[in-house]
Amino acid sequence: MSTEVRVPTLGESVSEATVATWFKQPGDTVAVDEMLCELETDKVTVEVPSPVAGTLSEIVANEGDTVGVDALLAQISEGDAKPAAKKDDSAKENETPDTAETEKSASSEDVPTAAATGAHPDPRGDVEDAPSAKKMMAENDLKEGDVQGTGKDGRVMKEDVLKALSTKSEAPAPAPAAKQAPRAPTAADQADREERVKMTRLRQTIAKRLKDSQNTAAMLTTYNEVDMTAVMDLRNEYKDLFLKKHGVKLGFMSFFTKACCHALKEVPEVNAEIDGNEIVYKNFVNMGIAAGTPTGLVVPVINDTDAMSFAEIEKAIAEMGAKARDGKLSMAEMQGGTFTISNGGVYGSLMSSPILNPPQSGILGMHKIQDRPMAIGGEVVIRPMMYLALSYDHRIVDGKGAVTFLVRVKEALEDPRRLLMDL
Repeated sequence: MSTEVRVPTLGESVSEATVATWFKQPGDTVAVDEMLCELETDKVTVEVPSPVAGTLSEIVANEGDTVGVDALLAQISEGDAKPAAKKDDSAKENETPDTAETEKSASSEDVPTAAATGAHPDPRGDVEDAPSAKKMMAENDLKEGDVQGTGKDGRVMKEDVLKALSTKSEAPAPAPAAKQAPRAPTAADQADREERVKMTRLRQTIAKRLKDSQNTAAMLTTYNEVDMTAVMDLRNEYKDLFLKKHGVKLGFMSFFTKACCHALKEVPEVNAEIDGNEIVYKNFVNMGIAAGTPTGLVVPVINDTDAMSFAEIEKAIAEMGAKARDGKLSMAEMQGGTFTISNGGVYGSLMSSPILNPPQSGILGMHKIQDRPMAIGGEVVIRPMMYLALSYDHRIVDGKGAVTFLVRVKEALEDPRRLLMDL
């Protein structure tokens, strides 16, 4: 009996994917739910498991092919696992005593045993490593023991492979050979030193959306700076009590999220979008939190942040961040955002102009906190300062509205009590 393997539902508004990697080949035996292949969509990677146990009889869609929802990927012959090859009986009848004795000797003495070769069962049992991690390990000639898994039950994740490769690259380089007289490089020499890698669908989508944003929106950026003293003092005073009661750390992102929600109520056009000849105002805030991952930038969305507490926001950010790092975000979790916050400060950025995440009309850029001399009350004092950047669509947001929004964010952060008083 033959069973078809088809492309699963890919998510809302996603109609096609690219076959990234096949983990099985025709003739291979497969178990139920064993990973057969990996598909790349515009935003996430989708793993396709085997629906039945049997033998992979045919691969219809090859690596690199573009496939639609419910397209045929492969055929599996149920219960058709290939048995081990047996010796031809006719050949056995023609064996001479010397031949049989030679084969017997070879099988009992010349073939190393499992103990001699150091073979041993996998101590992790049936733990299945992430397919993307397996692919990267194979591409970089890494064995199972070369990578320490940090996933559930020791499962090796893609991030574990990246860490192992980073450690490997930091190993001391071998002593250089004796120097030879320099010569001018040729075109062939340069080609040998280059590497061409096809862009993933995620990277292609990022490139297209960012360029579309620049081509469509009348994008402008306004800047300000905020004194982080009050937020840092408040956080240091209550962080231990906050962790004890809520089970999550009190970070800076919840302060910025609350401050933005507060400012968006006063300047609603920053939380709106253009749809044809209409402006759609949102009476809620679905906050996008930009996150960098090994495969590219993703923006998970936290719904109704304007109605959430500090603890609820911190828990949601921690949960979404973990999913982003593990590549487990669903399509639904990256859709419906009305405003975005991007924190380039975690990478050391002092100032930048973030690009809009269409169809949104505003994005706030956070940056590195840096001690700087400030004139306060006629005296020069050292304060922890951060530059803020608001990029906005000038088609819908005027300069006054953009500056007002950024000033309200600044005021709320420099005096967090304003959030309680709705000022």
